[in-house]
Amino acid sequence: MATLVCFHAHPDDEAISTGGTMAAAVADGHRVVLVCATRGELGEVADGVLRPGESLADRRTIETEAAALILGVDRVAFLGYSDSGMIGLPTNDEAGCFWQADVEEAAARLAAILTEEDADVLTVYDDHGGYGHPDHIQVHRVGVRAAELAGTGRVYEATMNRDHFRALVERAREDTRMALPDDVPDVSEMGTPEAQLTTCVDVSAQLASKRMAMRAHASQIAETSFFLAMPEDAFAESFGTEWFVRRGVPTPVETVETSLFESLD
Repeated sequence: MATLVCFHAHPDDEAISTGGTMAAAVADGHRVVLVCATRGELGEVADGVLRPGESLADRRTIETEAAALILGVDRVAFLGYSDSGMIGLPTNDEAGCFWQADVEEAAARLAAILTEEDADVLTVYDDHGGYGHPDHIQVHRVGVRAAELAGTGRVYEATMNRDHFRALVERAREDTRMALPDDVPDVSEMGTPEAQLTTCVDVSAQLASKRMAMRAHASQIAETSFFLAMPEDAFAESFGTEWFVRRGVPTPVETVETSLFESLD
């Protein structure tokens, strides 16, 4: 049995980008630990979602625990930083936000968990945080340094297959079932080109759990959202594979890995 630690910026990030991999690891008998840098208190939330007196941070903490239960996660931990908000907002400059955190200090917090768990594998994000969110970029910086401090030798950057998603968006524009929102972001610079990917994890067997985990984050992912409203076949094509870049492995690779645990199983 190995131990996988997945490091994420905010609640719900884990379900979207590594939920299937986490559930698959649990099914294979591995220990899985989820660490969130923040509690996502700056997320957008519709009127009437929060109970009277309830903060978004409190709600998202509860949602994270619920999603973790669905995925089979053994432990959930928070590093204690506040949400920095989207790039360019004044909140990026606030003391205590993750974007302003001292990398060495934050890495020491995460390294303590990696050491305590004797982690075999750590996931972070790619160096541009997938789509440029400051907290996601900071996850990369802090996670990479924490692995160095803790001696965790196997680090994977969770990312998106840029070429795959570009093709999906183009096809979705012609699919009347998809109901793409008007503000679909430009995916041309999101994620990582396919040729630079080292690891492709098939999570089709975990799709039901992954979608349930997304649904658990109801304050952020509504039933009417793009994520949950899409047909099952489209959801499978969009989220049935999770992509990673294994740090230290030259690309392109001759053989793409299909697991984060190859040679550890």
